[in-house]
Amino acid sequence: MKTKLALLAVTTALVAGPALADLTFSSLSYRTGPYAANGIPFADGYADYFTLLNERDGGIGGEKINLVECETGYNTEKGVECYESTKGTGALVYQPLSTGITYQLIPKATADGIPVHSMGYGRTSAKNGAVFHNIFNYPANYWDGASIAITHLLDINGGDLKGKKVALVYHNSAYGKEPIRTLEELAKKHGYELSLLPVDHPGQEQKSQWLQIRRDRPDYVLMWGWGVMNQVAIQEAVNIRFPMENFIGIWWSGSENDVLPAGEGANGYKSLTFHNLGTDYPVFADIQKYVVDAGKAAGAGDQVGTVLYNRGLYAAMLAAEAAKTAQEISGTKAITPAQMRDGMEALEMTAAKMEALGMANFGPEFKVSCQNHGGDGFGAVAQWDAAAGKWSLITDYFQSDQDVIMPLVEEDSAAFAAENSITPGCN
Repeated sequence: MKTKLALLAVTTALVAGPALADLTFSSLSYRTGPYAANGIPFADGYADYFTLLNERDGGIGGEKINLVECETGYNTEKGVECYESTKGTGALVYQPLSTGITYQLIPKATADGIPVHSMGYGRTSAKNGAVFHNIFNYPANYWDGASIAITHLLDINGGDLKGKKVALVYHNSAYGKEPIRTLEELAKKHGYELSLLPVDHPGQEQKSQWLQIRRDRPDYVLMWGWGVMNQVAIQEAVNIRFPMENFIGIWWSGSENDVLPAGEGANGYKSLTFHNLGTDYPVFADIQKYVVDAGKAAGAGDQVGTVLYNRGLYAAMLAAEAAKTAQEISGTKAITPAQMRDGMEALEMTAAKMEALGMANFGPEFKVSCQNHGGDGFGAVAQWDAAAGKWSLITDYFQSDQDVIMPLVEEDSAAFAAENSITPGCN
């Protein structure tokens, strides 16, 4: 019964049923629970892009798409149940949208031969495809994010952070703990003082953390939050009059949901991102025509162009492009999960390809390989303009410090391989 209840929707806004579809994708969504406000726009963007491909292009390579959506509530146990209940549908790839779920799916999906795309989250060292054969986290990971934040601070401080104080406010979970090691290594390199302030789920109580920030007066605050934790943190920062331009969130702490509750006080708050913002791209005109106006949107159509809708759309686009790549290299249109894995490992996103998709400069260029399942670690910094009511990029895409990141990836992935009796290698 639990499995049946977990299955929220099959063939979401796409086609009549599995029998009519040749390519099945999964969506482990959370439209309910404490993180629903963030889960809904991502799930809508993910579904709407696949609907667009069906309605405008007849699917991918002439094969119709079937999307199987399963409600997790951002609960790891339910997420695993969703995986187990849907993997028999022939799902080509899983996008868990949860670090906790991703950690649990790494051994399961690998054993089942199904790829997982934990885009910008999950286990960072999965970047090493020689160890994590079925796990991908392109175009950037949490350690990239930590480095990009510090590089931005270096840029606005003339390249010198010696003596500066940096505080990390983080969700007290596997997700929130991911950047700590990287920030510690970068502190050794650049001479800043790092303090760690964990926040327990769901993050509604943060008085003690912000009292400590008011007392210690760090120069900068970084945040690894999600859902209501972000809203509370930003409001607490406003309450103690912390300079918002010195407050930077990871890409999961930079949506409209996070800043709007604080009103004008959130003006100037910054967030990292690995994709662009807004709707000034031809693909959105097609979304409006073929999906929203046609009454086929996954939601009410009111999320189009928001940060997390765009992220869901971007994830679906990368999945579709990997499927196209898999079709090309396998010589068949009705690909299998194993062939999808190979397509993901051969994926290359170029400026020309993005432009052809109506998404020029929407995301960074990157190339995947067996040795590199994580892309090239490029990201950008966005800033919230409360008066205009929108996010805008204030930097171009720039690369994380690979001299710091790659040794950490090698060290962690080697430990995982040793613990799990994996012999690293590429075919």
